[in-house]
Amino acid sequence: MTNYLLAGGGTAGHVNPLLSLADEIMSQPGQHKVWALGTSEGLESRLVPERGYELLIVPRLPMPRKLNAYLLKFPFLFANAVKLVKKYIVGNKIDVVVGFGGYASAPAYRAAKELNIPYVIHEANVLPGYANRVGAKGAAEVGVTFSQTVLPNSTVVGMPLRKEVLETITTDLTFEANTFFGLDSKLTTLLVTGGSLGAKRINDTIAESRALLEAAGIQVIHIVGPRAELEDVHEGGYHRISYCDRMDLALAAADFAVARSGAATVSEFAAVGLPAVFVPYPVGNGEQKLNAQELVAAGGALVVEDAEFNSEYVRSVLIPLVSNAKLVKQMQSKAISVGVQDGAKRLLALVNGVL
Repeated sequence: MTNYLLAGGGTAGHVNPLLSLADEIMSQPGQHKVWALGTSEGLESRLVPERGYELLIVPRLPMPRKLNAYLLKFPFLFANAVKLVKKYIVGNKIDVVVGFGGYASAPAYRAAKELNIPYVIHEANVLPGYANRVGAKGAAEVGVTFSQTVLPNSTVVGMPLRKEVLETITTDLTFEANTFFGLDSKLTTLLVTGGSLGAKRINDTIAESRALLEAAGIQVIHIVGPRAELEDVHEGGYHRISYCDRMDLALAAADFAVARSGAATVSEFAAVGLPAVFVPYPVGNGEQKLNAQELVAAGGALVVEDAEFNSEYVRSVLIPLVSNAKLVKQMQSKAISVGVQDGAKRLLALVNGVL
């Protein structure tokens, strides 16, 4: 029997690949057990138990950014978190630790190192996060989603995809998807999503452009995110929902997409061959713009700056593009040419190779 501890969480971008790897582990022959390590505040606190895995809790400890009391306390808090993770590792006889970045990963890497347990890192973004940059120096293996990611001794494995996304590749769900969302099979469908947290710029622009899109014969699945606090709307060809628990059907229904360019979103779109206009999140270190580079270079997507994504862009660029069936078809082929559909299998092979 092999016991795995998978560390990560916070946003769906960390939790979903963790769960995808967990499912892949449990699908392999033999006896195996998986625990997840995360915080009580992140999405993992809900998603991990829902998938049937036990979540071990570690304190949420952001890296200190200022000279204050928290900075002075941080070394002691972090040391206590490491001690807690070491108890989890020893108590559950963990054979290998796999980290996906975020608050839970840093103490997991340190604990594994101190116990001489091999640990493997998966970095989703082109620009690595702090925990993975530091942790990579002692990792047995490092798997990355994108070839442009710079981490020592890294191997490109792609993104471990959700099983429901993989189903859209192997099964034609178009009829089910159109029925589920109430779509007209004769019209072009645009999927709009800002990720698990939503995106105000995208939401506002699409809301302002509803009449333009409808006049062009484009129906819209608009996932605004729960933070938008907007009521669901189903009017004509416009379908606004706060959260979508059937992203497999949303992907199956869509001909084109508008989205933020988180690593998971970019990877899923490429894997299923869904062309897109990406509107990278404008705050932070610019990682989202970098995530889309390979897909854009292949011709499967476009990127527009957040400030430039407005109703005029929709009128002059998005609508003519989405309405050009031949061009959309070409972009679909180019997107899928760089997509990785077996990221979970590749990552698991990397993990099992250190045992």
